[in-house]
Amino acid sequence: MPALRSARAQIPQANYGIDMSESTENITMDDTEEFIPDQHELDVALDNMEFEDTPQPPAKRGRKRQIKAPPPPPPPPPAGPEMVGVRKPRRGGRQGGGTRLRPLVVEDGITLFDIVKSGRSALQAVIDDWIERYNNDRDPALLELMQFFIRSSGCKGTITMEMQEHMQHAQIIRRMTEEFDEDSGDYPLIMSGPVWKKFRANFCEFVSVLVRQCQYSIIYDQYLMDNVISLLTGLSDSQVRAFRHTSTLAVMKLMTALVDVALNLSVNKDFTQRQYEAERQKSQSKRATERLEVLMQKRKELEEQTEEIRNMLNYMFKSVFVHRYRDTLPDIRSICMGEIGIWMKKYPNMFLDDGYLKYIGWTLHDKVGDTRLKCLQSLLPLYQTEELGPKMELFTSKFKDRIVSMTLDKEYDVAVQGVKLIIAIQRNHKDILSDKDCEHVYELVYSSHRAVAQTAGEFLNVKLFTIDDDTPLAKSKRGKKRSPNTPLIRDLVQFFIESELHEHGAYLVDSLIDNNPMMKDWECMTDLLLEEPGKGEEALEDKIETSLIEIVVCTVRQSATGEPPVGRGPNRKLSTKEQRQIIDDKVKLTEHFIQTLPALLAKYIQDEEKIANLMTIPQYFELEIYTTSRQEKCLENLLKLIHEIVLRHTNTEVLEACAKTYELLCSDEYAIKGKCEVARATLLDQLMEKFREAYQAFIEEGEEADDEEEFALLTSMNRITSFIDCHDMTAYNLWEPLMTLIKAASDDKHVPDPIVCKSIRCCVNLLTWSLANLDNHNPDKNALKQLKRNLNEFMSLCRLLITSARDAAEEEAFLAVCDLLIIFSKQLANNAVLAALSYEPDVNLSGQLTGFIECKVFIDDEDEDQDEHQKIEELHKRRNFLASFSKLVVYNIVSIRNAADVFKHYCRFYNDYGDIIKTALGKSREINKVTCARTLAVSLTSVFKEVQAEHGGRINRGSEGFGALKELARRFSMSFGLDLVRNREAIASLHREGIIFALNPLENPEEPRGPPPNIAFLEIMCEFSNKLMKQDKKTVLQYLEKHMSRATHLMRGEEWSPYVTYKNSLLHHGTHASEFEPTVQKHREPKEHKPRRARGKRKAEQEQGAGDAADVVAQPTRQSKRVRATAPADEEESEQGSERDFETGKASQLRKEPRRKAKPSAGKKTTRLWENSSEVDEEDAGEDEDEMHIEDEDEMHIEDEEEEDGFLQTPTRGRSRVSAFAS
Repeated sequence: MPALRSARAQIPQANYGIDMSESTENITMDDTEEFIPDQHELDVALDNMEFEDTPQPPAKRGRKRQIKAPPPPPPPPPAGPEMVGVRKPRRGGRQGGGTRLRPLVVEDGITLFDIVKSGRSALQAVIDDWIERYNNDRDPALLELMQFFIRSSGCKGTITMEMQEHMQHAQIIRRMTEEFDEDSGDYPLIMSGPVWKKFRANFCEFVSVLVRQCQYSIIYDQYLMDNVISLLTGLSDSQVRAFRHTSTLAVMKLMTALVDVALNLSVNKDFTQRQYEAERQKSQSKRATERLEVLMQKRKELEEQTEEIRNMLNYMFKSVFVHRYRDTLPDIRSICMGEIGIWMKKYPNMFLDDGYLKYIGWTLHDKVGDTRLKCLQSLLPLYQTEELGPKMELFTSKFKDRIVSMTLDKEYDVAVQGVKLIIAIQRNHKDILSDKDCEHVYELVYSSHRAVAQTAGEFLNVKLFTIDDDTPLAKSKRGKKRSPNTPLIRDLVQFFIESELHEHGAYLVDSLIDNNPMMKDWECMTDLLLEEPGKGEEALEDKIETSLIEIVVCTVRQSATGEPPVGRGPNRKLSTKEQRQIIDDKVKLTEHFIQTLPALLAKYIQDEEKIANLMTIPQYFELEIYTTSRQEKCLENLLKLIHEIVLRHTNTEVLEACAKTYELLCSDEYAIKGKCEVARATLLDQLMEKFREAYQAFIEEGEEADDEEEFALLTSMNRITSFIDCHDMTAYNLWEPLMTLIKAASDDKHVPDPIVCKSIRCCVNLLTWSLANLDNHNPDKNALKQLKRNLNEFMSLCRLLITSARDAAEEEAFLAVCDLLIIFSKQLANNAVLAALSYEPDVNLSGQLTGFIECKVFIDDEDEDQDEHQKIEELHKRRNFLASFSKLVVYNIVSIRNAADVFKHYCRFYNDYGDIIKTALGKSREINKVTCARTLAVSLTSVFKEVQAEHGGRINRGSEGFGALKELARRFSMSFGLDLVRNREAIASLHREGIIFALNPLENPEEPRGPPPNIAFLEIMCEFSNKLMKQDKKTVLQYLEKHMSRATHLMRGEEWSPYVTYKNSLLHHGTHASEFEPTVQKHREPKEHKPRRARGKRKAEQEQGAGDAADVVAQPTRQSKRVRATAPADEEESEQGSERDFETGKASQLRKEPRRKAKPSAGKKTTRLWENSSEVDEEDAGEDEDEMHIEDEDEMHIEDEEEEDGFLQTPTRGRSRVSAFAS
């Protein structure tokens, strides 16, 4: 009898679009299958790689136990081209002459499948019972196990005892394929829900436990494993995806379990060998000959069992893995890649060989991220084991570049695993990675994905930031020992400087703060800044000091808040442990910087950039420590330094940092509030004194003021502007001098724009502070009147500035008006005592704001010489303008109609402002759906007029501008969503506005017998016809015909086609006649043909109607139940999906149903899960169940119509039958 490992050569291989031979060089694939590696890369890899064939185990000497194959059976019936015959191993009889004790079921109709599915029984006990039944009568027990695998595949067919005794496995599989349930494309392994998720785990465990419990007995009986492996191998070659998926998983888990058996045999063999050697080394008198013979016999038996297990593994690998690792189903490929890694890790003597490693290397190029992830996960433990390094050398040399490139994978999980693999290679094989390879990973610490960045940070720790215990600790000039982290901090700063991303220090810190304790070694960092360098140390350069201070501030911020930088994912809820860690870190950094911060401020007080960073550190203090640890002296030093910094610097960042720090120090909840308020009042008094002096000098000089007076006034106003944002300065009588400056600017007097902008900003803050200081229940009447007077005066001046030619002042005035309209909006009317302060914009102000947006926001960047950074700043500023105006629309402060000029730019400026406009549109619809719809109509008509003006008063419907207008209408249409009832009135009003515009005037002054000049706008309105309900379409059609009834000329010619198109869109029950194409395959009557006169007549009438516009009434195309029921769903899957299509620049494409296959003729059975159509069929089955909601009367009516047209119903899977025919 031939061995099992050679039996595969006798089995013809199935061809499912791929070459099943072991050569991977000539792989051919069907259109529906995807080849995993890139063809060019695979060819290069194969050309450069000289792998040996998978080694066969050496032939054993002496008596060799073989897994016997059966004698040739009688020739089976010829198999179809799609199925493969698998030779079935020999059927055994009853063992031990016993009678058949157990039937197929375990008890009371409960099968193995039911037990595994329920998961309520211990699998070991279940399998022990099955083994007992197998020992008593193995045929029924084997049948029970075979039935378990069939049921686990989702097949409800039953294998009978007669089938088992008289049919080959290939014939059984073919029979099960014919009986496969066609009602659903699901099967247990892919079904959702906790029950089936648990079943998958139990299924894998069942296979493992089965082998483990049988490893000392029936696994070697040449019957059980022969039949199980033969059945699973045949199933894995099936075209039925459920069979192939389930059997491949079973085979892979079976091989993993056999690997464990082989390991146990190896351990027992080594132990027996040691016992044998120990017995042999005894003296002749003490040596036991019988024991030597027993040990020799036991060793020989273990070797035979090991050889038999290896034969099984080799056979299954070549029969299943070699063909399924490139299966069309990604889950199957992932299973193969996951299990082969386990084999290599557990049994490297057999599997850790280039002949097996090459499969992982090739699959690294898989198109599916999960499969690539499994490859990396399989390689990771191999590289983490130093002893396995020599066996990986060839593989690493061939696939290292691919592994490095996977650190940039578009799937973040794959990128993370790729970086982890690079870390393992660096730890155990340091000479493999080049500097260029490492640089690819270095840059990932700035990635926007936090997991990728932190893993790259871990690589940095391994590669660069590792403490060298042999290096002696350095000392500062005064003899203080440096921290062991000192050289690492220096390297970190140097890395930060060389990366040339100095504005992203927070990202670098976030990548490393959880992986390296040096990031919180603030004492080491401040020592480097404050201590003089000792002997042999290099002094820090200015650039290094600036970068180190930035890193210090970033570590302080993240340690005190626990928040990652902006862009590193959403802020998650912190665990209790993390919150406790944050509190501890905050106390630790406060205790340290209370002492060292004054010294740092004093040292760098002249450097604006350093001071701006250092001044933010007190904002993260635990301020109670000043009191509890009696650090009042340090507080006084800090306040003195802040005072000096404010008076010395004019930089906005420095001043704002100082103002924010004062705000926190003066908080009511801290005991240090009193002392800090005194220091703040002293500082503000001094600032006001300087401002009055500078203001007086500037006013006195008037038009003759020189640069010195202007600079003095501007610097003093910089300080006041920074503090007035955080501190109430209404008591300092700033209003009059500030208004004087603004009035001078509005009168076109010489006032520098920076001074005007600062004055406007201060006035806005003064008005806000005045409103906040009012008592909501009993406000001071004089203060109320004064505030109202100041508000009106300020708004009048800002309206003048908005129309001025001073760009900076104009922009600042616009922002001020938008902010104050929100602060003093009609919401104040809810409080009767504050209602007088409400300020509502009039028509002129709304027009001014809209005109500003049109002129300042929706402009094209034509300055090619402008720096990229400047372009980003300009875009940010324009987005701020648009957001400020959009808030007025969203809060219903200005009329929604004023947003028409914004909405019309939705498509053109989508990349720059699409998110803002979309949000404003959605919020506007929540305020008033009808008004919003009319506003959209105004936007469309405005664009239509612009396109019309570009072509000299005529519309070219093939022009780019008209196409852009149609796209804008499509976007507006999709923004209404799928709820036709909710938007019913709004859509109707939009159609009304569109018809009035298109047909007014009805007479064309340039061409008396021509169509109305705006008739082409009706083609734009077709985009909204699919949002009308059926009864509303009739109403809109009547309204259209009412307006057209006044036309005195014939409607002929191409110019009237927009009217024809629009009218047809209202006549049809769907959206557009061309939007739904019948895709269900038509079947003719096999015996009797019915005339098609109705269809031919209708087609002729339509052709005639196209030429005679006077009689245009398009015959409504009859549609099947499926088409009519799914019309809204087919128009757009969801608003989000449409958004994604638009962002990628693709026009919406009409969805077409896949053609259904004809029903098979009698006597032939087919399955619906063939690989080429499985995904489509599953989709259709779900659609049939979800979308068929047709009344019985309609169904009968449609069926009658179809019979007249000579088409048959096409049977479909699901709960209902759908009739479909061509239009």
